[in-house]
Amino acid sequence: MNFSISKRVFYNALQIVAKSVSSNSPIPALSGIKIEVENDSILLVGSDADISIMKTLHADEEDIRLIVRETGGIVIESKYILEIIRKIDAEDVNIQIVDGSLTRISGGSSKFEINGLKVSEYPLIDFSKPSHQFQMDADSLLKIIAQTTFATSDKETRPVLTGVNFKCTGHQLECVATDSYRLARKTAELDNDSSFNITIPAKSLNEVAKIIEKDSKVLICVSDRKAQFWIENNLVQTRLIEGSYPETARLIPQTFEYELTIDSRDMLNAIDRASFIKNEGISIIKLSMKEDEVIISSRSQEVGSSTEKLSVLSYTGAPLEISFSGRYVFEAIRALSATTISIQFSGEMKPFIIRNQRDQSILQLVLPVRTYN
Repeated sequence: MNFSISKRVFYNALQIVAKSVSSNSPIPALSGIKIEVENDSILLVGSDADISIMKTLHADEEDIRLIVRETGGIVIESKYILEIIRKIDAEDVNIQIVDGSLTRISGGSSKFEINGLKVSEYPLIDFSKPSHQFQMDADSLLKIIAQTTFATSDKETRPVLTGVNFKCTGHQLECVATDSYRLARKTAELDNDSSFNITIPAKSLNEVAKIIEKDSKVLICVSDRKAQFWIENNLVQTRLIEGSYPETARLIPQTFEYELTIDSRDMLNAIDRASFIKNEGISIIKLSMKEDEVIISSRSQEVGSSTEKLSVLSYTGAPLEISFSGRYVFEAIRALSATTISIQFSGEMKPFIIRNQRDQSILQLVLPVRTYN
């Protein structure tokens, strides 16, 4: 293997692939990036066995300046090759296997020699495309990820809740995330008819979001074992979370007796001001509502109390008091990306719904908290 390439292009490609590499993998090869050189392209692969990223660099790409003198492949520790390429002070870098797996990386007046692993030692990853395939605009997929992943669980006690459930029936795609105390649901219309029910790890989706470029198309391919996201010359492949996702539709109230309409920025700022008062590290906010007055408050025996009268657009219903996690409601409102929101209640201890009045495809649900003060 012997090739030269633009340092900037190569370094950017390595950074993308390195997102899936684990520094403490029990398989030594998986702490490295696999580099395979063909006559007119370079294939870069990184993986932690759960998520794999493959990037292809083609010789005809703009500003790549790829010159292949000899084909071949090598696996080099991710942190070392990134650091070496970053520090080389030259526009182009040259990479060459000089003896077995000893690899020389040079550019300008700098030269590094580093031990790599043979490509044969890298685990075989099946990148074949699953049969269920559909396209989405990058913006639509980014919204799904941003508006759902934050509501997944960070506890491994129920692994299925650490992912987002993608369920498709016909042309309707429904994406749901919950940690048992809150829920985010986003729906989207697909161009083609499909049927599947899978749960994708939130971690994998967040890595996809980092690679997506706006104004592009994303090809999504899914099976009962894996999901793939093809983004131009990048492929992100992830395992799925096994197990049945809970039936969440029954958790969402269908009738509401109370409704608060308010400017989202005013609500976020009020929650932020009240949230500095915490009980055992958790901010519990109380909302006291009646037709002519809405008050947000928080209280702690150790810290003190906070009370603020809100300027609301409207409130309908009988007087109601309800308490909730300040962080949960803050994150739910922020995910809606709305100027005005409506919060609908069914009762003091029943789940309540937060909606963007201009976008019915997104719904946020939060469970209230029982308080005794």
